[in-house]
Amino acid sequence: MDRFEALTAFVTVAERRGFAAAARALDVSPPVVTRAVAALERHLGVTLFHRSTRAVSLTDEGAAFLDRARRILADLREAEQVVMGGRSAPRGQLYLTAPVMFGRMHVVPVVGALLAKHDGLSARMMLLDRNVRIIEEGIDVAVRIGALADSALRVVAIGSVQQTIVASPAYLADRGIPMSPGDLKVHSCIVGSGVRVGSTWPFGDRGGNSGGDRGETAVEVVPRLTVNTVDAAIEAAEGGLGLANVLSYQSAEAIAAGRLVRVLADHAPPPMPVNLLYDAGRAAMPSVRAFIDAMRERARQKAWS
Repeated sequence: MDRFEALTAFVTVAERRGFAAAARALDVSPPVVTRAVAALERHLGVTLFHRSTRAVSLTDEGAAFLDRARRILADLREAEQVVMGGRSAPRGQLYLTAPVMFGRMHVVPVVGALLAKHDGLSARMMLLDRNVRIIEEGIDVAVRIGALADSALRVVAIGSVQQTIVASPAYLADRGIPMSPGDLKVHSCIVGSGVRVGSTWPFGDRGGNSGGDRGETAVEVVPRLTVNTVDAAIEAAEGGLGLANVLSYQSAEAIAAGRLVRVLADHAPPPMPVNLLYDAGRAAMPSVRAFIDAMRERARQKAWS
């Protein structure tokens, strides 16, 4: 049994939630994946998956083993890139994570350009609007928006984004333009159960034209509509259903096209940083260096709009 191939099969089945899906991801036949996992189970003396005709799920032993298997594969990938790469061209697999919409708008184009340039490079992306455990998941580089918790991870700042309160021109013509955060209490608001903010919207209390920053405040809005994705919030705002609280890169296209209008810009809270996080052990990997350099260049060109 090739131990690393078996670990790869096990991790892929766990992540894809099925043997057939794992086989498609690995570009092998389902029996190859089944045999690899079965051989690993025999070697370990435990059952890693509950199998049924409808679903595959991890056993307690499988769940405990998953993080360790991911770390082993990540360490192997890192060692291979360091030995083969030095300061040479990126190769091997680059594993990334980013927020869904930011990843689609800004990370996918960067990765696409890197793949087109480097034949020996492949990439795997986990786009989620929540933070994942970078070390445990074997992530090479993570894109994070917002304040960071203290950690031993390396941080590369690549810019910032701002909160934007937006509504359609038709909604504002019908309901009026809010002039202060307190005016939101009489407006229809779109909030998210699975997006950045819920019903408590932060603001920088700049006091209108009086000058000077007098600190921050927050307004509890009453939701007229609750959604669980940013795309849905923006679409609802474009449809005239109310005001939505999203980030500048999320609303930039609709604002530029005139489908949305930004309000309360003078009361925006401080910008939120955009950072790249990675473990110090990944610093020597040519693929990591190439991705970081490419994201820095995109930040200079796009400013996350």
